[in-house]
Amino acid sequence: MISTGDLKKGISLELDGQLFTIVDWQHIKMGRGGAIVRIKLRNLRSGSLFERTFDAGEKFQRAYLDHRPVQYSYNDGDTYYFMDTETYETFPLTGEQLGDARHYLLDGMKLEIVSYHDEPLSVDLPPTVDLEVTYTEPGFKGDTATGGTKPATVQTGLVVQVPLFVTTGDKIRVKTDTSAYVERVN
Repeated sequence: MISTGDLKKGISLELDGQLFTIVDWQHIKMGRGGAIVRIKLRNLRSGSLFERTFDAGEKFQRAYLDHRPVQYSYNDGDTYYFMDTETYETFPLTGEQLGDARHYLLDGMKLEIVSYHDEPLSVDLPPTVDLEVTYTEPGFKGDTATGGTKPATVQTGLVVQVPLFVTTGDKIRVKTDTSAYVERVN
């Protein structure tokens, strides 16, 4: 059991028979009466986000998740296939389970699968991924007075805001948590 005083981002909980991970939380002290805790939760099975309020001091059942190394193999429509690098077992995850992670998957990419009692739930991405720009408008000399950006489509279909000097064919490093451009890579 875990108390509201021990809550942190990333902790997994079991509430009402469902699995959730904490995205954000706030401890709020009311003028009169007891304190409350407002928690923003992500359902690990459906990917949906919602907020819920609890009284301070309430206890929760902690869910312990397993992490195993896997390799991304391929996708067939909205189904993505991964191979366990230890047992060579292949298993699918849906696009709904992966959420935004599907925009960063490259063939042969090594990741960690998150599972609960041998039920695959999602994948943990590395902090950054190197992707090739497949299309972007050309930048014009003199357009950099305000450090401008432009949209660029990368090989996975994700659209990222990049500096004006980035051109089609460049490789760029993108943060997987915010989809933000980091740097150009050789």
